Amino acid sequence: MQTFLEHAKAASKTIATLDPHTKVSVLMQMADALEKNVDTILSENEKDLQEARKANLATALVDRLLLNAKRIADMAQAIREIAALKEPIGRVLEGWVVQSGLRIEKVSIPIGVIGIIYESRPNVTSDTAALCFKSGNACVLKGGKEALHSNRAIAALLQAVLRNNRLPEEIISLLPDASREGVAKLIKMDRYVDLIIPRGGEALIRYVSENATVPVVKHDKGVCHTYVDRDADHERAVAIVLNAKCQRPSACNSLETLLVHEAIAETFLPRMKEALDRAGTHVKGCEKTQELLHVERASDEDYHTEHLSNALNIKIVANVDAAIAHIAAYGSSHSEAILSDNYSVVERFLNEVDAAAVYANASTRFTDGGEFGFGAEVGISTNKLHARGPMGINDLTTYKFKVYGQGQIRE
Repeated sequence: MQTFLEHAKAASKTIATLDPHTKVSVLMQMADALEKNVDTILSENEKDLQEARKANLATALVDRLLLNAKRIADMAQAIREIAALKEPIGRVLEGWVVQSGLRIEKVSIPIGVIGIIYESRPNVTSDTAALCFKSGNACVLKGGKEALHSNRAIAALLQAVLRNNRLPEEIISLLPDASREGVAKLIKMDRYVDLIIPRGGEALIRYVSENATVPVVKHDKGVCHTYVDRDADHERAVAIVLNAKCQRPSACNSLETLLVHEAIAETFLPRMKEALDRAGTHVKGCEKTQELLHVERASDEDYHTEHLSNALNIKIVANVDAAIAHIAAYGSSHSEAILSDNYSVVERFLNEVDAAAVYANASTRFTDGGEFGFGAEVGISTNKLHARGPMGINDLTTYKFKVYGQGQIRE
């Protein structure tokens, strides 16, 4: 492990100073390599799918694992979009001259070696590798064992492009020891690794956060809420809730609990339930909801759960204060939404709810690097430091101060 990480650290020095034109050229070649080797990737992905079916992996996880020609084309396009983004390194973030005459510039630089731990989705391999490359970082990737063959195939293609451009393949590497013991070693290698980004289930996030000596930016679970206020447009609210829950239920930004103002519950909820029934959504509700709808009772555990499936909790609340309090108690600081035409209520919600992304009259499904204009994302941070929300290339940089003098000494 130490030798492997020493090589990654050395490679990070090469990528840190690589000129922008070369980075763009290499990324475009990586995108081409994915598209030219679709059959190879799909063949390896099928091995993962077969093993997943034998292991009776949950439907949501199999969906995350699945690759097809379109998804691979989307992966290639994501790399091209990353290549086209503005160069993140060497930006002068601030500049000023102090009383002594020193000219100071705060300039963006790479973080160094970034370890990314993730589960299921093979597209994360190409997305995160491209983001790290564009931002001048070396990356050590540890995907889930369920996607081992897919990840190896994708990483091998990207590394071949590096070698063809006389760059060290260790700029993008898979962790050689993918066991729990290997992860335990990785997250304590702060001499070589500068940042760890875990993406996955609650148990993985907790384990990494509690045991790492390397700084951690968490991509935690998404227990997302939408509050339908008494002043909401009902037709628009039904469409937004359906999108937030049903467009892709396995996504971390999909809706888990619907909060409804008690003043509109009697008229709104039957209409909402009818639409959810058509979408095949499994609905649970609070005691008041059960008085209006034929649904199972939602437990306290249900409100804490990221379902990752087409299941939804409904809770009737007294007002926006009760909605905010519920979100504070059960939310995961990911994405929260209010649907209302009352400006003052909307602003209270947006200002008081503590989450990486807060929405007014829109679906939580937009919490995504691509939708935010960042290109692909390395994760959606539920931290407050050093990044929050969808993490694009600028969130994979830090900074240094360049200080220009003319012989000044401090008195």
